[in-house]
Amino acid sequence: MTSQHASTEAVPRLANIIPRDSHPISRSKISADALRVLYRLREAGFEAYLVGGCVRDLTLGLEPKDFDVATNALPEQVRRLFRNCRLVGRRFRLAHVFFGREIIEVATFRASGAPPQGDEVVLEEGADELAGDDEAPVEDSRDVHDFDESLDRVVDQSGRILRDNIYGTIDDDVWRRDFTCNALYYNIADFSVWDYANGFDDIKAKRLRLIGDPETRYREDPVRMLRAARFEAKLDFSIESATAEPILRLRELLAGVPPARLFDETLKLFLTGHGAASYRVLLDRGLLDVLLPNVAAFARRHPGSAPQRMLVQGLANTDQRVRADRPVTPSFLFALLMYGPIGLEIEKRPRNEWHEISTILDAVDSVVREIYGRVAIHRRFILGVRDMFALQPRLEAPRGRRALRTLEHPRFRAAFDLLQLRSEFGMADPALVEWWTRLQAAGPQQRVTMSEALSRESAGADNGPSGGGRRRAGRRRGRGRGGRGRGGPAAG
Repeated sequence: MTSQHASTEAVPRLANIIPRDSHPISRSKISADALRVLYRLREAGFEAYLVGGCVRDLTLGLEPKDFDVATNALPEQVRRLFRNCRLVGRRFRLAHVFFGREIIEVATFRASGAPPQGDEVVLEEGADELAGDDEAPVEDSRDVHDFDESLDRVVDQSGRILRDNIYGTIDDDVWRRDFTCNALYYNIADFSVWDYANGFDDIKAKRLRLIGDPETRYREDPVRMLRAARFEAKLDFSIESATAEPILRLRELLAGVPPARLFDETLKLFLTGHGAASYRVLLDRGLLDVLLPNVAAFARRHPGSAPQRMLVQGLANTDQRVRADRPVTPSFLFALLMYGPIGLEIEKRPRNEWHEISTILDAVDSVVREIYGRVAIHRRFILGVRDMFALQPRLEAPRGRRALRTLEHPRFRAAFDLLQLRSEFGMADPALVEWWTRLQAAGPQQRVTMSEALSRESAGADNGPSGGGRRRAGRRRGRGRGGRGRGGPAAG
């Protein structure tokens, strides 16, 4: 480890230093809290750099979602500098500096390259993982192992890094990062950018390239394959051929990644504003077949079907909400992803049972069990998916006062959004969507009037809100494979 008072002006051995007038990064675009951390570290005699995805995004003219700092200060030294600091991670210590809701992550430089063969410890599958946009190791609470805490580096039999807590210098640290575009360091000492791996040129060329041997890097951390797909989708980068080639061969390594971590990666892929593009890239790269096998199987067996078109449109709608800074929920995401497989499960039952809530919920639970083996969806989101599907029969057959109770259900809005999306692709009656839209916009007394009118219609000719017996006809059509009902979503 370098001295805590090492000069911030020291020139690195390998970096190409890009002066302030040759790069587009301005301090006005950097979080004020991140600047506070950088300046305090430097004033205390430490090196301090912005690093990783935030530097990449600033170079591209994008607004970073967070700011990460790299330094030669040890985690304990960082904590002494900031009262609002907490250390996280048992296997590799990181400092989180809190400023209200913003967290600045501060990582100590790590040493470069794997130790010579024979000097590293090899364990069976499991233990801590590498994660995060800038390859900082984080702890996986599902996999706690009893290996010797004095060991500096541990890998499993496939080459996956389980533990990596060797500190080093900035010249070492860069080789621990994944892609060249994430290996740029913004030096607060003179506002220059230090580039070790031609990342600056790769960003200008919109090229995604792994640092080091791609197969070795994927084996160290298979999630890098998903990160490659995410950056391809998010940044509209092209993956360099040597970086892309091993993905199809090594994708099954993702099956060994803890499902809790794959859940987090799934949210990053689909709920950060580029979900539709991520879906396309995951299918094209064959990664969806390992991440969500039943979703990929449906997509390949039913290309162009109504559920597939609905999924793509639903993801595009979610992207628009993210860009507009509107809330999104994992429950709705997984309802979209699982809609086709759930439909197939429903169709395994007799047709006269397709609309029963018990049939629908059994199908949801069956599909969730298949997914949970790969992606550990949190229970509250599973319950949200169940509620959304369970409410579809009520939305498709509203009855008087029950319609008002349905309107007050906590999941009503998400269930209605699903109904509305289904109607766009012929899987629900648009007249029902129009009726529920009017009911939501109505005042309390008008809602009562509408519900009572619906009760009178139902008691008479069993007509729905669209009149003329259309609801009954719509439900009959829904029982066929190409119909509008809840059963038969595998068609289209």
